[in-house]
Amino acid sequence: MDDRLMNGTFLAEDGAVEQTLRPHNLRDYVGQKAVKDSLGIYIEAALSRHDALDHMLLYGPPGLGKTTLACIVAAEMGQNIRVTSGPAIERPGDLASILSNLNAGDVLFIDEIHRLSRQVEEVLYPAMEDYAIDIMIGKGPTARSIRVDLPKFTLVGATTRAGQLSAPLRDRFGMLFRLEMYSPEELSQIVERSAGILGVDADKEGLLEIARRSRGTPRIANRMLKRVRDYAEVRAGGHISRDVAREALAMLDVDELGLDKVDRNMLNTMMDKFSGGPVGLDTLAATTGEDAVTIEDVYEPYLMQLGFLMRTPRGRMCTPAAWAHMKKKMPASAEEQIRMEI
Repeated sequence: MDDRLMNGTFLAEDGAVEQTLRPHNLRDYVGQKAVKDSLGIYIEAALSRHDALDHMLLYGPPGLGKTTLACIVAAEMGQNIRVTSGPAIERPGDLASILSNLNAGDVLFIDEIHRLSRQVEEVLYPAMEDYAIDIMIGKGPTARSIRVDLPKFTLVGATTRAGQLSAPLRDRFGMLFRLEMYSPEELSQIVERSAGILGVDADKEGLLEIARRSRGTPRIANRMLKRVRDYAEVRAGGHISRDVAREALAMLDVDELGLDKVDRNMLNTMMDKFSGGPVGLDTLAATTGEDAVTIEDVYEPYLMQLGFLMRTPRGRMCTPAAWAHMKKKMPASAEEQIRMEI
């Protein structure tokens, strides 16, 4: 598992602290304004009808607050939440057990829902549409199906790969929300709130410096805050100023745009060994020693968001902005390759 600082995936060290830092209502939830506004209306309407909220799918990169939003939905509806994940539900019977133990109005949150097996999905279809599950009793010629009614519940699915969801499952969600990357100003508000909860002594400039380098991801921002806090306690009397934040992040090899050593190694490899590309994904993985899926899911999205990387039919290419950021002269052959692709 990739456990680097700038990875938005949930790590063991995030556990207890992340639970403490999570907001518990929509009012305290920072960012995602369009999602918040829509959810506020749908929740108010459901409460006025004394009805369960419609099923909801949250998708987007890891670390943006999908689990937090699911917990907020349950809290705003005044209901309990049951949390599980796609890989944890191995057999249809596992899902049937979870569903049959829900109470009316409860929220069932399934993280990584795209990893549900086909057999488990088949059980989920009637549960979502008709609030019932079909259970097979017996085997062979004497086997028969019994339909068991379920209380009306709300399924909240979360995924980083919406494209891998089957069409029948995706179509059964009444609400689909994409979570976007956060702006530095929004992340600064999140870090300021987290610093208050953790009792960290910091000024606004220091917190904004952390926010700017957090790759638009609250989970990374909170993780970096803890690392900078440790540095400040040992080297700066416990106070986080802009200079202290810069020194701490420089020690962590995080530059002013949030790129770490792994990101820069990937760009350097493409520039030094392949003249900036195009280079195939498998070749890049073999050269950098990283897994191809990790490159595609973890490194590339942010580099593409910055405009440092292009995906072309012939492979990945570094853009002029990437050459400028790495302070390297772009060869004429690379410029010609980019002109050909454009």
